[in-house]
Amino acid sequence: MRLNQATVPCTDYAASVAFYTTLGLVQIVDSPPRYARFECPAGDGGEPATFSLHHVEGWPGADDPLVYFEVDDLDAEYERLVAAGLSFISSPVDQSWKWREAYLRDPAGNRVCLYQAGDMRRFPPWRIDASVQEK
Repeated sequence: MRLNQATVPCTDYAASVAFYTTLGLVQIVDSPPRYARFECPAGDGGEPATFSLHHVEGWPGADDPLVYFEVDDLDAEYERLVAAGLSFISSPVDQSWKWREAYLRDPAGNRVCLYQAGDMRRFPPWRIDASVQEK
C-alpha cells in the first residue's frame, strides 16, 4: 500500500488552483469548477505523488479530507481487510475516471480510499498538455 494522493475540499476553485500552483505543484488535471489534480515533486528519486482539490459547497464541514492509498490488487486487498474485520463504506467499484475504488473510515471517522489506477492517476486521457502550460 502506497500513500500517494490526498484530496482536500475547496470553495473557490480558481483561488485554490492559484495557491497550489504558486507553492510549486504542477497542475495535471483541470476540471473547473469541480476538480483539479497536481503532481508533487518526487522525493528520493521516487514517483511523484498527486494532490487534488474537490469543490464543495458550505465548507467547513461539508466534506472531509480524503486520503488515498494505491494498491496493486484492490479486490485482494479488500478481501484481506474484510477478513481482518474492517467494515467498508463501499466495496470495490469501477469509476468513470478509470480508477477502481473502495471506501472506508478510520476509527476517527476520516475517509480513506483504497484504489487501483495504474498510469491513470498521473496520465489520464484528460491530462493537461505540458506544452500548453508553458505558453
